Amino acid sequence: MLGLRSCLTRVLAARTLAPQMCSSFATGPRQYDGTFYEFRTYCLKPSKMNEYMEKIKKNIHLRTAHSELVGFWSVEFGGRMNKVFHIWKYDNFAHRTEVRKALAKDREWQEQFLIPSLALIDKQEFEIAYLVPWSKLEKPPKEGVYELATFQMKPGGPALWGEPFKRAVNAHVNRGYSKLVGVFHTEYGALNRVHVLWWNESADSRAAGRHESHEDPRVVAAVRESVNYLVSQQNMLLIPASFSPLK
Repeated sequence: MLGLRSCLTRVLAARTLAPQMCSSFATGPRQYDGTFYEFRTYCLKPSKMNEYMEKIKKNIHLRTAHSELVGFWSVEFGGRMNKVFHIWKYDNFAHRTEVRKALAKDREWQEQFLIPSLALIDKQEFEIAYLVPWSKLEKPPKEGVYELATFQMKPGGPALWGEPFKRAVNAHVNRGYSKLVGVFHTEYGALNRVHVLWWNESADSRAAGRHESHEDPRVVAAVRESVNYLVSQQNMLLIPASFSPLK
């Protein structure tokens, strides 16, 4: 009888503690809000970067007539050259399907940009991501440069590493080393991947802030906790295009 009572006590205790193990990173607003973001990375053929940028600048209004462009950047550092990165916003998957169908029927878009530009592109990569519940998309106060920090976390999902990751990001935000634009968690693409989009006035101000953060005990402690769940990290310095909503 004592053994049964002890077993029941452990089960009830586990059920009581279980909700506390869930991270807000994995529950809440993201589950009820259908809005998501499509990350597109295009690797262009050598010597075709300028030609592609001229074409997209001239015709981007045809594309944005169908859905919202969040930002469009060229990659300055952090990967192969001749690369562009852009983010598109959709209300839900039905909305994206409608947009793709409309684009397929848009002869002006197809003939003036899409078909001619295909020969300029070497590789395309797509991801679908949600803003995490504790982040909202922020617009920087003025023009500058952006940094996309991509973290591949250990299997287990945000319930495992969400809170330590949040503390690491907020440690940088609270100390003012960089301005946070948004934190995104992938839904399609590599799983357990988080993208953090930062803004800085310049590449030099970013470098100065990073140097200071490395000597800040509060930031170091938060990052040290988070890296226990980290597999790899890649950073890209992004230069906004003239037509990018995020400058």
